Amino acid sequence: MTDDSTTPADDAGDKGIDRRMLFGGGLIGAAAAAAVGGGLIGAKASAATSVPLPSENDVATHLNQADHLFKLTATPPKTFDGGQLQGADEQTFPILRGQHGSVYLVRLEVGGFREPHWHPTAWELNFVMSGTARWTLLGTHPDGTYSNATFVAEQGDLVFAPQGHLHYFENARTDAPLETLVFFNSSAVEPYDDIGIVASFNAMPRDVLAAAFGVPESAFAAIPTDIKPIVIGRRR
Repeated sequence: MTDDSTTPADDAGDKGIDRRMLFGGGLIGAAAAAAVGGGLIGAKASAATSVPLPSENDVATHLNQADHLFKLTATPPKTFDGGQLQGADEQTFPILRGQHGSVYLVRLEVGGFREPHWHPTAWELNFVMSGTARWTLLGTHPDGTYSNATFVAEQGDLVFAPQGHLHYFENARTDAPLETLVFFNSSAVEPYDDIGIVASFNAMPRDVLAAAFGVPESAFAAIPTDIKPIVIGRRR
């Protein structure tokens, strides 16, 4: 399920391409990006096409002029079937621009869950503000077996999801909502910087899925084929 009110930004960096990952952070990353953009890599530099590098004074001026206060809980939420998101990112809180950071308040109603997904460009740090969350986190398998963790996080707990690791969480209670504050080391707007399990599944040919699962292709006949994010869903 998607939020029709969400309008993707024109900036590709807000859609999950974190230039920090391509060039590195800070002024070194800015220099590399400017070098590519100005034709300094793979071509002779031209004074007419060179792009001036941002200086520390430019960054300081921006930080001194931008508003440091953001009313997170007063922002219009992105509403889904199983809950809602309220976020502070470069689009909504301009002082975060270039800081490689964002934060979201996630509310899951009874039966609500965050679609299983992973983030290509960011790790994720979750603080449970109220309620109880049930988590599953799938890591890599360098020793031949997957690192697969399932656990419950309660009010006051922190949960860390490493970059690129498949994970999900849901509201484990039947009598109260779950509220979690989620921090990312990425400037990309949530949920543009995640790859969901539904889209991943449906992006694969059905015969390949059947072979991978070791079942007849007909076993997937009743599964919808839409490639779209669910983000926050609800158990039926």
